[in-house]
Amino acid sequence: MKTLVINCGSSSIKYQLINTENKECLCKGLVERIGAVTSIIKQEFKDKKPLKKSMVIENHAAALKKIMELLIEADNDYLQSLDEIEAVGHRVVHGGETFKDSVLIDEDVEEAIQQAFDIAPLHNPPNLEGIRAAKKHLPNVPHVAVFDTAFHHSIPQHAYLYGIPNRLYRRYKIRKYGFHGTSHYYVSRRYHKISGKPKKGSKVITCHLGNGCSVTAIKDGNSIDTSMGFSPLEGLVMGTRCGDIDPSILFYLIEKEELSLANVHALLNKHSGLLGLSGYAADMRDLLDEAESGDRRSNEAIDVFCYRVKKYIGSYIAALNGVDAIIFTGGIGENAAPIREQILEDMQYAGIEIDAKKNGNLNGDTKISSDTSRVDVHVIPTNEELVIAIDSAKIATASKQTPWA
Repeated sequence: MKTLVINCGSSSIKYQLINTENKECLCKGLVERIGAVTSIIKQEFKDKKPLKKSMVIENHAAALKKIMELLIEADNDYLQSLDEIEAVGHRVVHGGETFKDSVLIDEDVEEAIQQAFDIAPLHNPPNLEGIRAAKKHLPNVPHVAVFDTAFHHSIPQHAYLYGIPNRLYRRYKIRKYGFHGTSHYYVSRRYHKISGKPKKGSKVITCHLGNGCSVTAIKDGNSIDTSMGFSPLEGLVMGTRCGDIDPSILFYLIEKEELSLANVHALLNKHSGLLGLSGYAADMRDLLDEAESGDRRSNEAIDVFCYRVKKYIGSYIAALNGVDAIIFTGGIGENAAPIREQILEDMQYAGIEIDAKKNGNLNGDTKISSDTSRVDVHVIPTNEELVIAIDSAKIATASKQTPWA
């Protein structure tokens, strides 16, 4: 089944066309700077020369229209007509307490996604806009929503409740939800497949480290805790997000700097994290280059980043009562060998030892722990799009077989 996977951000759309029968990516593309003076669209079919164009793309609807045109205009052997697309999978960041699994999109689902705008104002609105635009271009194809929060619905109440009046949870559903769930799900399942070790009885910690970062504790294949919370701001230090912070700092800054709520929101989400600590960059590659040249603030930012990840790993070892495997994924997790090494140094007490040579020479899914390490350490490239495609194909197939669908 040819399934189109769509991931709408506030000013971008990522997409892939995947054959779910052999799990092969036939085409992938990206539209950037939607609504800007000049937008950029990139597309690459399997075994074909990449395409790159600059043009004016006013909104997500216009971007989806252009994507549909390019998919069938391109000289390729994989898609000659949009009619060949049998399912569309949409990444939706926040499913609230409503959605514990991927679902076929109907008006009720769209309404529920919209009701979560208040708790996901940066993510759910463009997600829903992408859904509605895609349905106009592919009206006779099943559309499926796959939620970033779904994998974390197994987190127990004692881990997802905050220490605030319970009436605020009951009234406004203020609780830990967790994000990056599709990525944590994929790499943990991939670990079990390549290691041959069963999910039952397993204790796994997954570290998704990129511009956004999160760590998840997984027991028997189920998420039992994760570092992101009510929003993606909680937890680790990230590219531009602060992560865990003493709430009283906000009141102090509002008073001292005379900040508005919008200013505080921008400060913590867009001007903090690695960018704020270094005063230079949010990209770990830049920081590693500067640190190697002796830049003090870049070194400090890296130290804070690694310490926060190490601390979460340690806390999740306690929550799991041990750990069998630690998995790194995401842009930083997959590509920054010095960061992986610094995070896991001095953790021999927990049976964690990495092999420096393996850590510096990756080849796809790679086990980087030493032969004497009691804990497996793996680097596994994530593939959220494949999870979305497979879920969407299954649900689309079931909907076609259901008489009332």
